[in-house]
Amino acid sequence: MAGKDDKPTVIVRRVKKIQGGGHHGGSWKVAYADFVTAMMAFFLVMWLVGALTTKQREAISDYFKNPSPMKGTSPAPSPGMNGPGGASNSMIKLGGTMELPKGPGKEFTRDPGDQQNEAEKRQQDRQRLEQLMQDLKEAIDKSQALEPFKDQLLLDITPEGLRIQIVDKQNRPMFDLGSAKLMPYTVGILHEIAGFVNRVPNRVSIAGHTDTANYASRFGYSNWELSADRANAARRALLEGGMDAAKVARVVGFGAAVLFDRQNPLNPINRRISIVVMSKEAEDAALGQSESLPVPVAAAAAAQPAASAPSPAAVATQAAN
Repeated sequence: MAGKDDKPTVIVRRVKKIQGGGHHGGSWKVAYADFVTAMMAFFLVMWLVGALTTKQREAISDYFKNPSPMKGTSPAPSPGMNGPGGASNSMIKLGGTMELPKGPGKEFTRDPGDQQNEAEKRQQDRQRLEQLMQDLKEAIDKSQALEPFKDQLLLDITPEGLRIQIVDKQNRPMFDLGSAKLMPYTVGILHEIAGFVNRVPNRVSIAGHTDTANYASRFGYSNWELSADRANAARRALLEGGMDAAKVARVVGFGAAVLFDRQNPLNPINRRISIVVMSKEAEDAALGQSESLPVPVAAAAAAQPAASAPSPAAVATQAAN
């Protein structure tokens, strides 16, 4: 039994009052930052949309309806890398507002009309080169100075542009033997060509070619150096004939790598100068302005010489005409 002096134990619990609402952590700061970021993104989008023309906004709307590089207005999902309805593999160029085209007549990058305009420009470019070829043929037919060399001037349209080839003939070479010195009549031919080349805005590519006969008169000097020197000699003659110096986009020597007559590597016709009035697409590729064409057109031609050079039979036909 407990004694009379025993007292019950009293436990006092005090509740601590927190003044001012207490500390709630930093979660509200994260939410506020998200809100501010969303508002900034919203106003940025509104500003960009406001900087576009009506036609550009329509082009953007059309892209999201049909995210395909092909022209069309179908709202159906385009087939992407993951099948129909999957992610589209078409590329969208992203950049700042400094890259946005402004003013009337300027169209947005994804505007389907751009593809049509590019096709029209290529067609006009080809028509211009075909007309130049026709004018050259007529001039060669009418010129008494060029009449003796008619069978040494070969004209054709290639994927790179209008190609004018001046080829050697037995007992009528363009250069002194083993030299880059032009014969007087070759200078006259190049002077005549220079006037025609200046009629069009297209740039030109000049290439020198040799046969497979070894060049051994100087140590370290081969057909590669000889063909490059001959191409440069042709360039100088064209400039003397009045061609604008800024029109030259490329001067190269191929040596005997791209033979005209592959069946007979020593045929004099393999020794030639090729002047190409370049198409706009080939010009961009040669000057490194096109990311879609990383391999120069000349390199592609070198890889497939039979497809780019006329056959000897075709030369005989042209000579007969």
